[in-house]
Amino acid sequence: MQVINPAAANPNATFVKWATVLLPGIALFFFPLPGLTALQGQLVAIFLATIISLVVQPAPMGVSIVVAMTLLALTRTLPAAKVLSGFANVTVWLIFAAFLFAHAFTATGLGLRIGYLFIRQFARNPLTLGYSLAGANLLLAPFIPSDTARGGSVIFPITRSLCAAFGSSPGPAANIIGRFLILVGFHSTYVTSGLFLTSMAANPLIAEFALKQAHVDLTWGRWLAGSIVPGLLTLSIVPWLLLKLTKPEIRDTAPARELANKQLETMGPLKRSEKWLGAVMLGVMVGWVTSPLHGIPNTFVALAGLSVLLLAQVMTWDELLAEKRAWDVLIWFAPLIMMSDALNEGGTIKILSASLFGTLHGLPWLALLVILSLTYLYIHYAFASMTAHATALYPGFLAALLAGGVPPMLASLVLAYFSNLDAGITHYGTGSAPVFFGPGYLTQREWWRVGFIVSVVNVTIWLVGGLAWWKLIGLW
Repeated sequence: MQVINPAAANPNATFVKWATVLLPGIALFFFPLPGLTALQGQLVAIFLATIISLVVQPAPMGVSIVVAMTLLALTRTLPAAKVLSGFANVTVWLIFAAFLFAHAFTATGLGLRIGYLFIRQFARNPLTLGYSLAGANLLLAPFIPSDTARGGSVIFPITRSLCAAFGSSPGPAANIIGRFLILVGFHSTYVTSGLFLTSMAANPLIAEFALKQAHVDLTWGRWLAGSIVPGLLTLSIVPWLLLKLTKPEIRDTAPARELANKQLETMGPLKRSEKWLGAVMLGVMVGWVTSPLHGIPNTFVALAGLSVLLLAQVMTWDELLAEKRAWDVLIWFAPLIMMSDALNEGGTIKILSASLFGTLHGLPWLALLVILSLTYLYIHYAFASMTAHATALYPGFLAALLAGGVPPMLASLVLAYFSNLDAGITHYGTGSAPVFFGPGYLTQREWWRVGFIVSVVNVTIWLVGGLAWWKLIGLW
């Protein structure tokens, strides 16, 4: 069977994408923004073109990043050693290790087992069935740093199996229960991405931005301390809200429990690899939580866990080499961090932030926080990646909040959590969104309507309830 390259099949579309990427970058390269030096202008131009390429994707992300690295060196915008310095960043290797953990959960079947155990135990009606999906997502989130991997490889297959068990297929039968389950699976995925430092690829990067710009150390425990109450409120309220919005026809969820029992029987007792993986992940979790006490960086706690998995042959070296997503992230994420560091170190972020948000100067800091955090969230309509969004905008928005007098910890946390919550508004806002939207249980209009309603609820919980909780525990 012949495989057709989409780019070759539609060269005009590819040309338009490349033009979208290159034209703004070329313009800024030769005509820098006011207040920037020539080298700062060149860096901004290449960085902007890179971010646009991650959104419109005229080529795989790795290709765009390699091109950007080469341009930075050839144009002498940055020294060659600086261009490659991102690969020495510990955050990059934490994300790499966490993606390998995600592979282990999928390959051993432990992720699916956890999901079906939740359903067998708690699925007594449609709402508790939804909570079972959310609970499985919550338990897996600390160890699977990609909502695409967690949602697409674990939660979505379980959700589709449940839909099939009820005879709920896209079309007239979607409202038997399928629409409800698809929405719960999706909305619980990106919410749990915001709950833990290690549950979304860009979260450690965000923590690094916060440390360098605001001198705020978002440790694994501090991140969770801030997210635990608003996060659990969201996971309690949103499935109930989705139940009211979709009104599934099914009331008896016995078929879900029967499916879970059948799947668990097929899996059999816990395999050796699952036991090792569970024990190692518990150890890694303890290491992350207690990192302020023992002083070992989170990255090397994760690499220690990965080493045990390799030595115990839960995962082989060949499997590690074959895990394309981990290597892909390593290749394109490191240069992104390097460029962000270079923009921050040279003062470029402060200059751009002052010019973009200067009109808001003088507002009370609480008003500034509300305006900029809402802008930051809803501007995600223009992004197809949480990582691209956070990389491009988090430093500038954080600089503006700090300049406006917002407490550093508060500014860092709100933008960090909203970097995950923004993914729910569209069917393309994160990698898991097209996976859940693709089968066709909802139209695009329905998806966007529900997404906006849920976003309003999320904003209320995290801004109002979150502010109160963070004040109570002394984070601001």
